[in-house]
Amino acid sequence: MRLTNTSDLWWKNAVVYCLDVETYADGNGDGIGDFRGLTEHVDHLDRLGVTCLWLMPFFPTPDRDDGYDITDFYSVDPKLGTLGEFVEFMRVARDRGIRVIADLVVNHTSDEHPWFKEARSSRDSRYRDWYIWSDTPEPDDPKGVVFPDKEDSLWEFDEGSGQYYYHRFYRFQPDLNVANPEVRDEITRILGFWMELGLSGFRVDAVPFLVEDVGKKEESAKEAERAKDGKGGSRPDSRQEPPHAAGEWQGGQGAGSHGRKAADDDGGLPDVHRFLRDMRAFMNRRNGSAMLLGEVNLPYPDLLKYFGNDLGDEVTMCFDFIGMQRMYLALARGEAAPLAEALLERPYPPSDCHWATFVRNHDELTLDKLTDAERQEVFDAFGPDKDMQIFDRGLRRRLPPMLDGDPRKIRMVYSLLFSLPGTPVLFYGEEIGMGENLKAEGRQAVRTPMQWTPHKNGGFSTADPSSFRNPMTEGEFGPENVNVSAQRRDPDSLLMWMTKLVEQYRECPELAWGRYEILDTGEPSVLAHRADIDGATVLALHNFADEEVSFTLRLDDLDDGQVLTDLLVDGTTKISKDGDADIELGPYGCRWLRASEPELAPADAADVADSEAREVQGA
Repeated sequence: MRLTNTSDLWWKNAVVYCLDVETYADGNGDGIGDFRGLTEHVDHLDRLGVTCLWLMPFFPTPDRDDGYDITDFYSVDPKLGTLGEFVEFMRVARDRGIRVIADLVVNHTSDEHPWFKEARSSRDSRYRDWYIWSDTPEPDDPKGVVFPDKEDSLWEFDEGSGQYYYHRFYRFQPDLNVANPEVRDEITRILGFWMELGLSGFRVDAVPFLVEDVGKKEESAKEAERAKDGKGGSRPDSRQEPPHAAGEWQGGQGAGSHGRKAADDDGGLPDVHRFLRDMRAFMNRRNGSAMLLGEVNLPYPDLLKYFGNDLGDEVTMCFDFIGMQRMYLALARGEAAPLAEALLERPYPPSDCHWATFVRNHDELTLDKLTDAERQEVFDAFGPDKDMQIFDRGLRRRLPPMLDGDPRKIRMVYSLLFSLPGTPVLFYGEEIGMGENLKAEGRQAVRTPMQWTPHKNGGFSTADPSSFRNPMTEGEFGPENVNVSAQRRDPDSLLMWMTKLVEQYRECPELAWGRYEILDTGEPSVLAHRADIDGATVLALHNFADEEVSFTLRLDDLDDGQVLTDLLVDGTTKISKDGDADIELGPYGCRWLRASEPELAPADAADVADSEAREVQGA
C-alpha cells in the first residue's frame, strides 16, 4: 500500500509510549522526574522507534491520586517544571518526529480546585452548577464504586453548604457537571490551549463516565428511604455504559434556576456521544490530524458506539480491554483459543478509526471482563498471592515477573502485541522488561522510577531515594539487572528485540491497515492470523505452549508463485501450488512472514551467502 496513506491517518500504525513525567527522569536532582529530565532522554524514545508519546497528567495537583486530582488545567505542576520547559520538550520531540498527546481528565477536579472551592462556598456561587449536588444522595450499588478499597459511596456530604456532591472516583475528586454548557465550553478551551502548545491529541480518561445521569426524580427521596429498607433500586454498574434516563436534571438547589441552567436546551441531559462529537469536531477545526484515544472498557457492541458507529466522528481509537484480558487467559492456559475468539468477536471500527492494543497500562491490569472462573485461572497463574491482586478484579504486576522472567515468553508476547490488528501502546519500562515493586501501595506498584543505568538509583535521580514518590524496583528486576544502558550494548537484549519489532511493524502497514483473518492451524497452542491489503499479505504465528509444533497452513489466494520470507529472523518458506505452507514453531516461538514473489522478497541469510559466493567466483 502507499505510504502516503499511512501519513494522513498517522495513528493507525503509530507506536504509542505512555510515561509519567514524575517517574521517568529527574533533571535537577530533587528526586522528582521533570520535563528537563524527560527532554534529555527523548533520544532513547527516538532510537526505540516511538512515534507518539502519551503523557500522564502533569498539571498542578495535591497528588493524592498520582496527578489525576487536578487544581489547574492550564499549567504545569511546579514539581515537574514550567510551561517554558514544557514547550522546550515539545520542540525537541517534534524535532525527532515524535507527536505528543496528554491525558484529558475532565470527569472531575480536585476538591482543592478553585472552581470547587468557590462552588462549595455558597449555593448561589457561579460555579455551583459546575458540580453535581443533591439534598439526598441516591442509593449506591457497591459495584458502582470504582475504588472499593477506599470508598463505599458515590456521594459525600459537604457540611458548609449542607448538600451532597457526587464523585465517581475518590471523594476528593468531585465530578464536573458536564451537563452544564459552561463546563463543556471550558473543556473545549482546555483542548484548544494545549493544542496551541503543540499537542496532537488526548487520551480521554473513563469515557463512559463523562456525562452521567445522576439526576433525581420527584420521588428520589422516597427511593432513598426504600433503599435503606432494602427495597429500593440501585445505581448502574460502573463497568457498564451509564444510562441517560429521562427525567429532570437537578443541580444546585434542585428544580430551581440552577437545574434549568445545567440542562441542555431541550431540558434533558446531553448525550455523551453528542458531547464527544462536538469535542472531536472542535479538534478537527483546530488540527485536522488530531486524535482522541479513549479509555472505554465496555463489551464490544456498547464500545462500538463510542467510535460514532459507522460515522467514526467520536473517539478516534479505543483500547481493546477485552482482547488484552483474553490474551492473559490464553497465556494461563497455553492455548490460543481465548484470544482468537476475542479477535473474531471484535467488530471492525469505522474506516478512519482504530483499536489500541496493549499488554498492560498504568492502572491495574483489569480482568473484569472475564468470568469469575476465568479470572481465577489468571490469578492462579500470574498473581496467586493476595498482595499481587487489587480490587478483586485485577493484578498490580508487570509482565516479566508474571512470566518468571522467561525471555521466550516475554518476546513472544510483545511480538504478539505488535502484530495484532491495532495500534500498539507501550507503558514505560516495558521495552527493557521492568518489574513491579509490591511494597508500593496499590497501583503504584507498576509506577516505579525508570531504570536507565545499573548505578545509583538506576540513573533516575542523584537524590536520596527517600525523596522518590515510589520506591525503585528491587532484586532480579531491579536496575542492577534491568536497565537501558546495558541492554543498548547487548544485541540479544529485550530492548534490541523491541526495537526490531517496532522497526518491522512500521515496515508492515498491512498489520495495522489490512483486513485480518484467523487461520486454522490444527494446533490448539498456535494463534495464526494474516493481514491483507492491496494485494500484500503478512502472516503472524505465535505458539503459546512450551513445546515445538509443526503444521501445514492453508493460504487461500497464494501459491508457488510466492514465497514466505521471515521478517524477525532469517529464513524462507515455500508455498505449494495448492497454497499450503509447512510451518515450524519452537516453544513460545513467534514468526512474521511476508508473502511475495521470489524476485521481490526481502533478503535473508541465504541471499547474502549467494552474493558472497558470486563475488568469490568473480575474483
